[in-house]
Amino acid sequence: MADETAILWFRRDLRLGDHAALLAASKRAKAVLALYVLDDRLLRPSGAPRVAFLLGCLRALDEQLGGRLRIVTGDPVEQVPKAAEEIGARSVHVSTDTGPYGRERDEAVAAALKERDIDWVETGSSYAITPGRVTKPDGDPYRVFTPFYRAWARHGWPSPADTGASIVDWIEPSTSERLPEVPEVDMRLPEPGEEAALQVWQRFLSDGLDDYHEGRDRPDLPATTKISPYLRWGCVHPRTLLADLRGDDGPGAKALRGELAWREFHADVLFHRPETARTEYDERFSRMETERGAAARVAFGQWCEGKTGYPIVDAGMRQLAAEGWMHNRVRMIVASFLVKDLHLPWQWGARHFMRLLVDGDLASNQLNWQWVAGSGTDAAPYFRIFNPTTQGEKFDPTGAYVREYVPELRALQGKSVHQPWKSPQPDYPAPVVEHAHERQVALQRYGDITGR
Repeated sequence: MADETAILWFRRDLRLGDHAALLAASKRAKAVLALYVLDDRLLRPSGAPRVAFLLGCLRALDEQLGGRLRIVTGDPVEQVPKAAEEIGARSVHVSTDTGPYGRERDEAVAAALKERDIDWVETGSSYAITPGRVTKPDGDPYRVFTPFYRAWARHGWPSPADTGASIVDWIEPSTSERLPEVPEVDMRLPEPGEEAALQVWQRFLSDGLDDYHEGRDRPDLPATTKISPYLRWGCVHPRTLLADLRGDDGPGAKALRGELAWREFHADVLFHRPETARTEYDERFSRMETERGAAARVAFGQWCEGKTGYPIVDAGMRQLAAEGWMHNRVRMIVASFLVKDLHLPWQWGARHFMRLLVDGDLASNQLNWQWVAGSGTDAAPYFRIFNPTTQGEKFDPTGAYVREYVPELRALQGKSVHQPWKSPQPDYPAPVVEHAHERQVALQRYGDITGR
């Protein structure tokens, strides 16, 4: 072990186990400063739920480090070199960030460190396979998920890194700002941190994996992993999950590997096409006619508040407001309703999700919204328009999910909860639009740009 000091700059890797950058730092330095920079460019667009969960994860990490996590606020281009100079660090270690802002930021930080003769060392990433490494034989990126998935599975990934708090001597920070007060949120947020992540995962392996392929589309059942917030903030690494699934060819494990691969596919797409965080992957769809006036803003507000008159949509939006999370099937339903029934820009919905979702990941969020909108990588999904009533009846067949989040409808039994207009409830709104009509409008508008 070299007799030098280093910095481990935590970002989307708020854990100590299976941490490749920590392992690299331990091989280079005897003493390591744990650093986190509260970056306003990342905090500003985040809503209170995201900030609250992040701060909770930082508190949990600090406890694991015995109170030795140095936290500073400001521009990382200034703060990271400053911290390195203060302790005489010869290297700064990070997990690779492949997002649009992260790449720009890291290039600037690396340049500032180079001027001071301090090494910038990237090891691993937030993904089993770092985006950009899985390509077609000719080197081009994949545009379709299924061939990407096959190539991703063939490529494989390393075993989890054997790391923990004890593999380095952590430097006692000479100065450290106090974490901001956790914003008050009237929500049921997940327990933050690495320990909580591993408990959630082990509980799912024991009680949920075998039936995951059958239950994951049912919002009325506790059948999902609930691991997505922890993956987003790096409280657990996907490589850890994949290692636990190794050798399991059951339908539940296969379905879960597929979901993890979707996360990696979207990260790869964003790596190659960073502009798709804001603009259409399929440029034709930038000409799509959408509603944007005062009436559109009113409709958007009704959607955000869960007052559209379509129970499954309203339940999903209220779950988001109550928990900072929404069931994945319902995310698709509410997104389809926004884009194809209300004819609003997908970017409005994506932005709202990113403010509130504790698992809001730029690549997964933006590109899943584009998948629903029809402008993404899928070959021809624009005509896939979810009927919110039949979707509710199919995936919430007893109405339990709707009744949990829409108390105005609790008097309605079974599937009748999905058609409240047949038994109007005094406190619940009538549908804001007629789905059958709006479906035809959407198809016409899609036809105008696709020629179909």
